[in-house]
Amino acid sequence: MGMHIKSSKSGMALIMVMVAIFALSVLVGAFAYAMKVETKLGQTANNGEKLIWLGRSGVEQAKAILAQGNCRYEALNQKWAGGTGSECETNGAFTDLPMENVRLGDGTFSIKITDLERKININNAPETLLRNAIDSLGLSQGEAGMVQDGILDWMDANPNSNVKHPNGAKTDYYQSLEPPYIAKNGPIDDISELLMIRGVTQDIYWGPASTNHSAAYFQQPSRSGRVGQQPVYSAGLEDIFTTMGGSVNVNTATREVLLGIPGINETIADQIIQNRNEAPFENIGYVITSSGAPSNISQYCGVNSQTFEVQVSAEVGGTRRTFYAIVGRVPPRNLKVLSFYWR
Repeated sequence: MGMHIKSSKSGMALIMVMVAIFALSVLVGAFAYAMKVETKLGQTANNGEKLIWLGRSGVEQAKAILAQGNCRYEALNQKWAGGTGSECETNGAFTDLPMENVRLGDGTFSIKITDLERKININNAPETLLRNAIDSLGLSQGEAGMVQDGILDWMDANPNSNVKHPNGAKTDYYQSLEPPYIAKNGPIDDISELLMIRGVTQDIYWGPASTNHSAAYFQQPSRSGRVGQQPVYSAGLEDIFTTMGGSVNVNTATREVLLGIPGINETIADQIIQNRNEAPFENIGYVITSSGAPSNISQYCGVNSQTFEVQVSAEVGGTRRTFYAIVGRVPPRNLKVLSFYWR
């Protein structure tokens, strides 16, 4: 009997010791995890400043690359665009500057440069160009009319004007939505603003990529997040419009953008692309004579790009961030950073 009681007490003591060890293990594990999180947060905060400087360094390197050369045109075969380099690009000190996996201090960065003139500037496009570009997407007559008039009313600089285009919308319409908002009554700052305009559905805005994005502001999505069965267009508004830049550069514009230019059909667009692949256009006159394009395309097109988006992918200590800058060029080599931000 005594031995049984002694055995029971020993068993209880062992259980209590095991429970205590388990509790201590949990506490130690929790403490270690907390310390790991704190260390990671501290490291990330420290890396954040380094990333910003890597991003800014990448933009400066992009400016140096854009400043090279003595070309009378911008084209996809040039170094800034990821090409092998054109014959008019110089052999200066910065000609061999890399754009991929550039090591600087503890980190690295890579650069991608895209000219904005490869698209149509929606803010300064004549109404004829705006309407033709939208028609080129293959929308129905009703859809095209609503999108065109909706954009024109959205950008109408007179906030007190109640006169709208036949298929457009003013602030009174947008105030009836949930949540309500007002019309811009001014230039579009970011092309995604188009999703706030009546008639611009996610399918019209994103084109083939619409299934990967959410519905436009005025649409009422179903439980699945989609707005019924919508058509998929060959291109979207996001593919052909931008909010900055000058005349469309025929050396860099996509086929979809070229088809949006009044007077350019599929045959002419294909001929332009074939010709520029053989040798970039040095002037718009040669585009007209060699591709069969009408002479009035000089109202909308050129062979130069002066506004560029620079994307810098930076990494330090396992932390990554992507930076964006808009760089404007005043010929020949004066480049200014117009904006710098990250996502």
